Amino acid sequence: MPESQYMRRAIELAEKGRGWVNPNPMVGAVIVKDGKIIGEGYHARCGGLHAERNAIASLTESAQGAHLYVTLEPCCHYGRTPPCTQAILEQKIGKVIIGSRDPNPEVAGKGVQILRQAGITVEEDFMKEACDRLNPVFFHYIVNRTPYVIMKYAMTADGKIATKTGASRWITGEAAREFVQKMRHEYMGIMAGIGTVLADDPMLNVRVEGKKSPARIICDSSLRIPINSKICQTAREYKTIVACGVEKAYAREKIDRMEQLGIQVVSLPDGNRKVDLKKLMDYLGGQGIDSILLEGGAELNDSALRAGIVKEVKVFMAPKIFGGAGAKSPVAGIGAETPRQAVFLKLEKISPIGEDVLMEYRVEDW
Repeated sequence: MPESQYMRRAIELAEKGRGWVNPNPMVGAVIVKDGKIIGEGYHARCGGLHAERNAIASLTESAQGAHLYVTLEPCCHYGRTPPCTQAILEQKIGKVIIGSRDPNPEVAGKGVQILRQAGITVEEDFMKEACDRLNPVFFHYIVNRTPYVIMKYAMTADGKIATKTGASRWITGEAAREFVQKMRHEYMGIMAGIGTVLADDPMLNVRVEGKKSPARIICDSSLRIPINSKICQTAREYKTIVACGVEKAYAREKIDRMEQLGIQVVSLPDGNRKVDLKKLMDYLGGQGIDSILLEGGAELNDSALRAGIVKEVKVFMAPKIFGGAGAKSPVAGIGAETPRQAVFLKLEKISPIGEDVLMEYRVEDW
């Protein structure tokens, strides 16, 4: 079997941890001896054993002299679990083939150095691009300590997110809606604006068995969220953060009622008494939230793009046309004056989802 097949298997294993390991990276590991896989594993849960140790635990024979294929540089520090480099040395593995380099300052090349100093052959950057695609969230968060933000919206073929009357249920089909439920599981936070809460009274949870719900973050500059909304009434069941632009002293009574319901209220005003999204990202990063699925309306989408916090855009396009000059588009605001002022995107992938199409973009630096 070619070496690439072993690393592809490690990537396949790593994917099993998607949504469960945050804020840790997804990692897979395969141990090969005499052309045969003798052990494999992946990081399954945050706080659980790392991929290398799970692979070692599954060994069917001695790993002495074997080759270890791992999607990310092995850790060399004590965290929730002991360092993986120690386990590799104990097993007398002969060669370690690594996909991605770890930008974590506690690891960053140190794991490789320890292995080489012990006489183990190390090959780096093997199938690096494919391995790197596993962990854009982790790479961003470990370096910046702010969440990786993915903007998601559904629109018609003529770019509308609602009809001229404001009706928006449903734009996409059942398959796409089910897909979004599973997407929510992948990220630690889901963010929406007060307009969405007032219009739809959503739960913003995951309604798929066996998946987890993210923390709910509501941007509510003037603190208009109704106490009887589903978001407020279920705050003890799902972690809920409401960010506002008013000083807490001016809304003490309402904030007290919200906090009694289990809501975390944070005041992060900008110069216009709106929520300062950059400050919010710093705050959420400090809370250990590494990623956010932005399901905002047109106004919040515009604010997020202008604040420069959006890293990816996922667009579900439905095979229908609403028309109407007054029908809303996905991004509001004053808009660009010239094409050169646009937010430029790089198309990464197009996938059919039932009757709809999912287009996935990365936001170019601007």
